[in-house]
Amino acid sequence: MGKRSSRSQSQLLSTLTKKQKKHLRDFGEEHPFYDRVSSKEAKPQICQLSESSDTSNSESEAESEPEQVSGYHKLLATLKNVSEEDEEEEEEEEEEEEEEEEEEEAAALAEAEMNSEDGDSDVSVEEETAAAPAGMRESNVLPDDPKEKDGDEPPGTSQQESPEEFTDTKHESLFSLETNFLEEESGGNCSLKGSQDQNSSDPFLHHVNKELKEKEIQAVATNPKTAHELKWPTLGQLVFSSKFQKLETFKPPKDLDLKALYLQKPLESTWTKTNSQFLSGPQKSSSPFTPLQKELFLIMNSYQDLFYPERTALKNGEEIRHVYCLHAINHVLKANAQVLGNNSRRRSRKLGVGDDDDFRDQGLTRPKVLIVVPFREAALRVVQLFISLLEGDSKKKIIVSNKKRFNGEYGSDPEERPPNLKRPEDYEAVFVGNIDDHFRIGVAILQRSIRLYAPFYSSDILIASPLGLRTIIGAEGEKKRDFDFLSSIELLIIDQADIYLMQNWEHVLHLMNHMNLLPLDSHGVDFSRVRMWSLNNWSKYYRQTLLFGALQDAQINSVFNKYCVNMQGQVAVRNVPLTGSISHVLVQLPHVFQRMEAENLASVIDARFNFFVNKILPQYRDAVMSHTLIYVPSYFDFVRLRNYFKKEDLNFTHICEYTQKSAISRARHFFLHGEKQFLLLTERFHFYKRYTIKGIRNLIFYELPTYPHFYSEVCNMLRAATRGEEAAWTCTVLYSKYDAQRLAAVVGVERAAQMLQSKKNVHLFITGER
Repeated sequence: MGKRSSRSQSQLLSTLTKKQKKHLRDFGEEHPFYDRVSSKEAKPQICQLSESSDTSNSESEAESEPEQVSGYHKLLATLKNVSEEDEEEEEEEEEEEEEEEEEEEAAALAEAEMNSEDGDSDVSVEEETAAAPAGMRESNVLPDDPKEKDGDEPPGTSQQESPEEFTDTKHESLFSLETNFLEEESGGNCSLKGSQDQNSSDPFLHHVNKELKEKEIQAVATNPKTAHELKWPTLGQLVFSSKFQKLETFKPPKDLDLKALYLQKPLESTWTKTNSQFLSGPQKSSSPFTPLQKELFLIMNSYQDLFYPERTALKNGEEIRHVYCLHAINHVLKANAQVLGNNSRRRSRKLGVGDDDDFRDQGLTRPKVLIVVPFREAALRVVQLFISLLEGDSKKKIIVSNKKRFNGEYGSDPEERPPNLKRPEDYEAVFVGNIDDHFRIGVAILQRSIRLYAPFYSSDILIASPLGLRTIIGAEGEKKRDFDFLSSIELLIIDQADIYLMQNWEHVLHLMNHMNLLPLDSHGVDFSRVRMWSLNNWSKYYRQTLLFGALQDAQINSVFNKYCVNMQGQVAVRNVPLTGSISHVLVQLPHVFQRMEAENLASVIDARFNFFVNKILPQYRDAVMSHTLIYVPSYFDFVRLRNYFKKEDLNFTHICEYTQKSAISRARHFFLHGEKQFLLLTERFHFYKRYTIKGIRNLIFYELPTYPHFYSEVCNMLRAATRGEEAAWTCTVLYSKYDAQRLAAVVGVERAAQMLQSKKNVHLFITGER
């Protein structure tokens, strides 16, 4: 069998072109999804499929095992199944291969030009796996048809992986809340202060012991939301709001004492050391918090919902991560101390009739905290912070089970990332470390011990990505699905929410729709220990949600307004941008903002398409207006435009987050040399790659960018090849009254207000004037 297999492989290789051999050698195992090159001996499929193809190799694999079919016949069989569009693309590839071979013999002038400056088109295999695959693998769940977006999962992310997930089953009894007692763990020195005092000033006890009344719950559906604005020194403009009758507002004190925050041991002593990297000079001795951390923690510790839209990876990301990890572990330590303390009291005295109500201290399931982060690197940093907060200066190391395995699966090798990549600083800060976006892990904490990979129903804290949660929650009708572990979440932290807009926002909405539902199974709970508000299905009114992102966005705002109904109220930071990102455009360029009219929010998509097709595109059909880049934030809009351009037989090329590397290089080459008049570019491709597109002379923003700094980045791609060339450059931007937030982020709040209220539909800005 081995000889026959090797002969068939050698025969097959002899029929390949030089480009195909290079492609097979580079991507034979690294990118089987695109190249359809299998690592199995009898199934080397070299046929290049189109980027939109979703066909599977399963049939050919099943049929090839009974008898050995020659590689030549396999190629014929696969070619018969290729669509007409694929055949055209293959012919185009063959022509391109011949051109490339001629160019290589003639010193490869075209490729040298493309690879100059940043070396963007010749991207190494390491770069392909360094940034995009993690986020873009999740993006693969978005097919061309929006109706199918919940159907298909990308390769390697199906629920079939779940049985192979590692869970720690060895330490179940050591971390069990039912069988452990406070004095056995720590001699009673970590008991929850005032745990029996219903009127304790500890905000944790005040929150969990507060009993809502039926009429208050009923009134929430009809009560209007009351709001009050305050300005804090560091956070800026805050909006306090609540649907419950009593709205509590407060201002931050000048001095903050750690003892007044009711931090559980050992956090009072470990926090200062853990946070020392952000403290400097006199501030280090006066306060254990930075000004930003102090104000954020005051809101967190009051158990109000919080939306902070100014969290950036470069500026304050780690600072914020430290403070929400402090709040999360403080909450878990207090909750567990209350349970363990009640275990000891129950054991020390015989219970009478009705005495069980004195010990209601749990939810319907054990998980209390859910931390949603986009990449494994973020999960790694969260766990490392937990360890630091529990360990501190103590010479006695805490017990961390499965730490080596965790570091191996969530850590990264610095050598894996190519050192020659040149990308913006914010890109380097976001895509650092292990950027796999499909993961979930349970963490159990008991006094000074941490159990990683704990089963979900034995965990205190769950750390997961939206995709990792989506594959276990499942969809209606699926046999294997589970979301009972979300029933008693008391603290939900969603960090870097803006990145989920670039992955798949549907996963976030799916998660929120399954939060705090009554479980379908009891999971061995002692109902005599369950709090009454949890039994009444009121957990969502007690859940605190902390939402951090880098921008004000309508979809993120919608989640905060719709799903955050904490009885303590909500706090949102609402600072308006005074200067927009247009001020960072360095090139001399006229910016024409054209306002389109839409009757309502639902009609904006169609209104924008019709306005573009009827009013904007005709101005650019002339050959004189070549080198036109069309920037499209939404993938569904991109598909619609691509189909329209094909139907109208326009001279265009396109690049999206699913485009193969070879097709990207080809599209950039055609656009640079004017062989293609239009280039359609998706925002998610720019987010994951940050290539510099050369040859742009005309720029169209089909919609304002999600990230405001993307506007200036794309505009600054225009580079003059000859003197005076910039005089012919153009930039057109489409917007509507429903794009107020994005418009303000680009041009500034004052200009945005004028543009939205003006009777004129066209506004002109000129940047880079000398």
